[in-house]
Amino acid sequence: MGFLSSDVIASNSLMTMQNATLYMFGVLQSSIHMSWVRVLCGRMKSDYRYSPALYNNFPWPTPTIHQKEKIEKTAQGILDARAMYPNCTLADLYDPLSGQDKLIRAHRLNDKAVMEAYGFTKEDAAFNSESACVAELMKMYQELTSK
Repeated sequence: MGFLSSDVIASNSLMTMQNATLYMFGVLQSSIHMSWVRVLCGRMKSDYRYSPALYNNFPWPTPTIHQKEKIEKTAQGILDARAMYPNCTLADLYDPLSGQDKLIRAHRLNDKAVMEAYGFTKEDAAFNSESACVAELMKMYQELTSK
């Protein structure tokens, strides 16, 4: 995911969000959201096929102002780390063999900030296990849909 300038014309295979914020980017780039994606997203071959239904049903955290600001800061950190390599594609940047330590660190800081916004601590299973994280998200989803 990334930000595009207003002069880019998106094809029908590209999902876009009008007026996306750094906070939204940070949450969507988090390991929590990616856990949700891995369980619920459709696939074409082995590639994820993200859909509005996946996004619209994702249970977002309810952060404090401080937590939201922290996520915005860590999200900007991801973009800044990517910008250090302007000639690399996202595929190049996220190649496990590329050794982009600053980008990996930026993602870890973002994950921690998003986990805190969900109220997960290092002691919680959801902090350390993808299946526990998805189970917590499913509980949140059930609470939201039962209202």
